[in-house]
Amino acid sequence: MYGFLKKSQTAVKDTMKIQETYEPNPLGDSLETVLSQKSGRSAFRDFLKLEFCEENLEFWLTCKEYRSLDSLEERTQRAGSIYEEFIKEGAPKQVNLDSYTRETIRRSLEEPESSCFAVAERKIFFLMENCSFPRFTETEPYKLFINSLSKQRGLKKKRMAVRIKSPVGDFKVNPLLLVSKD
Repeated sequence: MYGFLKKSQTAVKDTMKIQETYEPNPLGDSLETVLSQKSGRSAFRDFLKLEFCEENLEFWLTCKEYRSLDSLEERTQRAGSIYEEFIKEGAPKQVNLDSYTRETIRRSLEEPESSCFAVAERKIFFLMENCSFPRFTETEPYKLFINSLSKQRGLKKKRMAVRIKSPVGDFKVNPLLLVSKD
């Protein structure tokens, strides 16, 4: 029938077992969380400087700011400077992008939309998330940031694992449910 349902050959008693566990802060394991906090951005920027790739974060933050520009005149001016600083071959803070993405951006500079850097922004974020961020999570500054964030938000929640056995002997549906004990 359905992959998540299994037929049971034995009768199941109607019982419930409760087991308390503590789970680590789930939010600290993402680059988005780190970048959403000033102290996290600062720690990650310092780490990227040591890896000689802080231009990736600078570009990503600049693109985020660029998207908020309303007027075409502002966007045109700012898009040109972003292109010169980060995109163009030989740019002072050139980010690692393929030639197709560079060319697509170059062509859009005459009347740039707020999304003209979106593809490049996603590629650079992906690069940071999959290359630099895993190494960053092994550092002491990251661990200090996570501890600080956990204390600020009180995110170490007590969780309850509930094991339910159904009185219906034909099917078992996900026997372990996690529910928050707030």
